Amino acid sequence: MQSALKIVTNVETAPATSEDTFKGIGGLAIFSRSWHPARKAHGVVVIAHGFNSHSGQYGEVAERFVEAGLAVYALDHRGRGRSEGERFHVEKFSDYVDDLASFIKRVKAREPGLPMFLLGHSAGGVISSLYALEFQSELAGLISESFAFELPPPGFALAALKGLSRIAPHLRVLKLKNADFSRDPKVVESMNRDPLIAGENQTAQTVAELIRADEKLRSDFPNITLPLLILHGTKDKAAKADGSRFFDETAGSTDKTLKLYEGAYHDLLNDLGKETVLTDVLGWIETRIAGK
Repeated sequence: MQSALKIVTNVETAPATSEDTFKGIGGLAIFSRSWHPARKAHGVVVIAHGFNSHSGQYGEVAERFVEAGLAVYALDHRGRGRSEGERFHVEKFSDYVDDLASFIKRVKAREPGLPMFLLGHSAGGVISSLYALEFQSELAGLISESFAFELPPPGFALAALKGLSRIAPHLRVLKLKNADFSRDPKVVESMNRDPLIAGENQTAQTVAELIRADEKLRSDFPNITLPLLILHGTKDKAAKADGSRFFDETAGSTDKTLKLYEGAYHDLLNDLGKETVLTDVLGWIETRIAGK
């Protein structure tokens, strides 16, 4: 695959950050960012963002991981952020998964031998779980944050969206509220000013594909057996915490942890109390690296 690696900063005392592109399914250019510690990393975290997001929103989180000696990689899903593709639309959810698989393969080539953890937020958690079903041996652990498995609309409305996707796949049907992502007004204001998510509105096809992916996972959760950390806020309005509870109850992993954060909103890593969440995630990762 062709790539165009661009080093943005490389200061001895600061994380080295870079931007890159690679060819995704169908030849689309998929954009990514990475952050590296000044010394050799002892582990890798790959981030798969959700809706109303992109890799650029993970700078502060990446810096915390880098401080702990972890290399961090994040991609913009097709049609999102700085990647090519129709905005906020996907023909098949498997296209997201295949792009992620190509990305992780590239990351592994650049970070040979290091334990790799995949962190998926919201719809990115669905993408990550589907990836894990097929490539569990590639990962040291899966971190699912605010899993978009149980969606707020009632079942009949979700069924109607699946039907609508067949007759009007590009119709815009789902606009998430930035205010539901964080209780921190500075974060919400930053999202409101972010040109890469301005006017974000999911198509009927995208939502229908998410619903179908969730239906597949419902029966396949027992096949997920790798170390699993599941995180959710109890006041999440974009994805129900019950979905994360069900994931924890039915996953086949013997090493699985569910953490529910009282009063927290949808984006735990950008919400009030994010330091506690980051500490929990880093502690979980370091424990599993030490156990290898």
